[in-house]
Amino acid sequence: MTSLRPLIALMTDFGLQDPYVGTMKGVIAGISPHTTVIDLTHGISPQNVMQGAIILGSSAAYFPDGTIFVAVVDPGVGTKRKAIALLTEKQTFIAPDNGLLSLIMDKQKVMACHTITNTSCMLPSRSRTFHGRDIFSPAAAHLAGGLAPAKLGEICNPDSCIRITFPENTTTDGGCSWEGTVLYSDIYGNLVTSITAELVEGREKAECVRLKDGRKVPLHETYGNVAEGEALAYTGSSGFLEIAIRNGNAANVLGLKTGDRITLLVKRRHRNER
Repeated sequence: MTSLRPLIALMTDFGLQDPYVGTMKGVIAGISPHTTVIDLTHGISPQNVMQGAIILGSSAAYFPDGTIFVAVVDPGVGTKRKAIALLTEKQTFIAPDNGLLSLIMDKQKVMACHTITNTSCMLPSRSRTFHGRDIFSPAAAHLAGGLAPAKLGEICNPDSCIRITFPENTTTDGGCSWEGTVLYSDIYGNLVTSITAELVEGREKAECVRLKDGRKVPLHETYGNVAEGEALAYTGSSGFLEIAIRNGNAANVLGLKTGDRITLLVKRRHRNER
């Protein structure tokens, strides 16, 4: 169902200790004062485009049709990278063209894409280092106020937009084990991996996760299934396998970080099982 009121959702790596997020909201309020603004998150790790792409891609479906997302994880700010407005059959995404919309383009049907070049849809004075305030937020606010997306700038081919390559899960033994990668850790130190729910919950029963040092972490449904301080792996709310310590910080305790390899060990079912 399409939202009856304008709705803008913000996702950045700005944090909340500085005035950046508040300033973006102020810009939106000045252009479209009746627009509702929701914070998806401002806790993306600095310049971590892949983490931003994953979180945006796994979260957008929970927002109503018609939502305008402003996604700013932008290590290339001020360079020749494009600012784009991507229109899908459900929502609109304002972002730098740096791969941040990769999963969105995979999961939603893309209807059109425009570069944001119309200066009348930006702030009159523009910084080279704060396009979230000066370009992305004004563009979103104008759309929320009824501006046609075509007014933002020229149409561009979505296939020309940058896509990042996500780590692939691989098997060399016919599916008895799957090699994956730690993608990022959340605020609790839970480690989100590239192993998908389909690999964990498919016809073959997953047994445990083997870490890079050979330690094995058992699979459970939730934190309460293990004692305090024990490690577990589980399918997280984002649809990826996660590794955690109950009431602890898995990233610190287990010594794992982004890019580290992990292995999902699978127990094959007997052929006569269904």
